[in-house]
Amino acid sequence: MAAFGVSQRFGTNTVLKSVDIDVAPGEVVALLGPSGCGKTTLLRLLAGLTRPSAGRICIGDQVVADAATHQFLPPEKRSIGMVFQDYALWPHMSVAENIAFPLEMRKVARAERNARVKEALKLVGLDHLADRQPGTLSGGQQQRVALARAIVPRPSLILFDEPLSNLDRELRESLVVDIAALLRQLGMTGIYVTHDHGEAFAIADRVAVLRDGNILQIATPENLVQNPASVAVAEFLKLGLVLPATVEGGDLVVRNGQQRLRPPAQFANGSRSGDLFVPRSALSPAGQNGGTLSGTAVRSMFRGDGYSVQMRLDADTSIELFSPLRVDDGKAMGLDIAWDRAFWFPHGEAAPQHSNTTSS
Repeated sequence: MAAFGVSQRFGTNTVLKSVDIDVAPGEVVALLGPSGCGKTTLLRLLAGLTRPSAGRICIGDQVVADAATHQFLPPEKRSIGMVFQDYALWPHMSVAENIAFPLEMRKVARAERNARVKEALKLVGLDHLADRQPGTLSGGQQQRVALARAIVPRPSLILFDEPLSNLDRELRESLVVDIAALLRQLGMTGIYVTHDHGEAFAIADRVAVLRDGNILQIATPENLVQNPASVAVAEFLKLGLVLPATVEGGDLVVRNGQQRLRPPAQFANGSRSGDLFVPRSALSPAGQNGGTLSGTAVRSMFRGDGYSVQMRLDADTSIELFSPLRVDDGKAMGLDIAWDRAFWFPHGEAAPQHSNTTSS
């Protein structure tokens, strides 16, 4: 599946801005972002529920939409499966009949249809519930029925529109693992829309982070965490501490001039201003020396192997950290920075500079 320069406008409002994305066969890509970022709009364009204002969309070798030539295939001719947030099951049909419905529409012979429904039910672990009505099932079971219905036609592409958002967290965590395992077992190509980082990281080979109709970064979950391409990505994923700073004599002046930090030489690489990004893993509670940064512990909660400490640096900046020891609420505390894991995002430049970056 590929989209080239795809845009979507509604009147004067541009919801999606010249998006390019290429998904390899058998790959699962998550579209991750807040409400209104364009991820569901992109999914609807891929599904054929709306036409793009600009750009071209291909599924396999077939062009399914091209704004320039007005070429457009409706959803039923795109070889796609869809799993919706609200299950979208027929209440008057049994579980088996719901799953068989897309095969009936394709006029698949009864014997083959029954065999494929039975196989799909077994894959989602519901073969013992074939004759039940959807209304008698739990939310998780209904979503498994919806998943079985989506995979039974053996589509070229399966699309997920926030399918687990109606379920409680424990069930979501269990079901997302099962969906990921099933997609890999079947070698299916998938696009998974979500606003939940955990879901995206658990299910996807790559994650596309969207904001204001643009893809800010698309990468493996590991690479997103280790190498965010922008402050916006780091902040949305809540990866650590972001501090706007100005550069004075090699020092970084942060927190509205309240504090000067001394990074390694050439850290800012000649920039006058930017944002210091310190991953959570590069921050640690300071010892007796006071630390590089200072703040106040807001609360400390036991997490089994230590404490989750919410620390406030100022009215606008806070960070959640791990501490092996409890920190009393309201106590002043300091943080040390592991500069070799910190990043500098110069203002006006797209790419971050790592702490070991030097002038060329």
